[in-house]
Amino acid sequence: MVSPQMSDRHRRRPWAARAAFLLFTAALFVAVGVFYESLDRLIIAILEISIAAAAVFVAITRRGWKRFVGWAVAAGALSLLVLLVIDVPLDLGLILLMGGLVYLGANAARYALRLDAMTLEMSALAGVVVGPAQHGVLIMNPGSGGGKVAEFDLEGEARRRGIRPVVLNPGDDLRLLAEAAIQEGADVLGMAGGDGSQALVASVASLSDVAYVCVPAGTRNHFAQDLGLDRTNVVGALDAFTDAVERRIDLAKVGDRVFVNNVSLGVYARVLQSDEYRAAKRQTALAMLPDLLGPEAESFDLSFDGPDGVGYPTAHVILVSNNPYQLTQIGGRATRAQMDSGLLGIVTMRIDDPSYVVEMVALETAGQIARFRGLMEWTDSTFTVDSGKPIEVGIDGEALVLEQPLQFLAMPSALRVRLPPHAGGLSPAAIADASRMSIDNFGRLWAVARGRI
Repeated sequence: MVSPQMSDRHRRRPWAARAAFLLFTAALFVAVGVFYESLDRLIIAILEISIAAAAVFVAITRRGWKRFVGWAVAAGALSLLVLLVIDVPLDLGLILLMGGLVYLGANAARYALRLDAMTLEMSALAGVVVGPAQHGVLIMNPGSGGGKVAEFDLEGEARRRGIRPVVLNPGDDLRLLAEAAIQEGADVLGMAGGDGSQALVASVASLSDVAYVCVPAGTRNHFAQDLGLDRTNVVGALDAFTDAVERRIDLAKVGDRVFVNNVSLGVYARVLQSDEYRAAKRQTALAMLPDLLGPEAESFDLSFDGPDGVGYPTAHVILVSNNPYQLTQIGGRATRAQMDSGLLGIVTMRIDDPSYVVEMVALETAGQIARFRGLMEWTDSTFTVDSGKPIEVGIDGEALVLEQPLQFLAMPSALRVRLPPHAGGLSPAAIADASRMSIDNFGRLWAVARGRI
């Protein structure tokens, strides 16, 4: 049954689509007027951006005077770009108008084509409605996320909901605590902590087929994000112990180690091994990059077979994820559109010379890193990486060294996960997929404008 509000929204869709086309057309005419006499300046601006990108590559991969020169050239190129923009004989009002028209047109198109909120939510939360836990147990790491367990009084909140809290103290074995909770009758097991802790407790729950609750009490909480949880509503995640929606999602493992997000090898894994990284991430990474990407850097001993079956002897970055990421950028913002594809996401990247970095920076800025020529991306249920020595890895953000070869394996539908009824159930990648499908498909938008769909 369609609600009156939903019916009204559908009636407004054709008008929104027509408005979108009018706004895009108006923006095109403004753009022609703005850049018609300034094409030469636009070309110069692109060259200056390319020079700045190449100079930044030199700065981060060299030491001493070469690093200084790199930063100086980058600053100079960007300064010239600013002067060019200031001096360019363009009407600032027209530029702002063009941007405003595009923004309004995009939003009108998104409104016209977006999926019904009810349908989208039901699709994302495909599962079964379940009743309250009879013997719910929540394990809490008080050191995670800067002390979120204490900040939100999770121990007290759990008791008020009839959930037995178990606090992880120094020296405790997290796996043994989780196994003991199940042996003592827990029918729903939860973890309040970072993604490394989530993976370990989820693996224990999976082995006993006990329902699992993720409470985002870590620092970044990528697992919770991709489950569609509100990472800012830490206490609200406890509602999954009451009436909830339960569905099955995948896990993955490397060797006998289960992970919920990803395993990284190469540059990031090497940086992660540093003792200084936790205290000063950016400074440590910049200090190490010359040795990892500079002209005297040794190749990583990481051999693997690509999607075409061809063997590759090395890569600067290898990322193996539990379900594929929506790869638009590599700056730590990637998310997964689904958690139940039954596949590993595999990404490898090589940076062979400075021109690769210029290209990579440009594509990263545009949110099109998947087009980078040094990148390969595919999916599979298994993957193997070999080396002549133990391999440095980052597993869900935790630095480890594992014996070679590394055998990766997808674990389809391995975990019963419970989500609170108020959870959106959509990861940023899932939302972006729906939005991109709407904005890019102008044929469908035209059909909506004509009242055909």
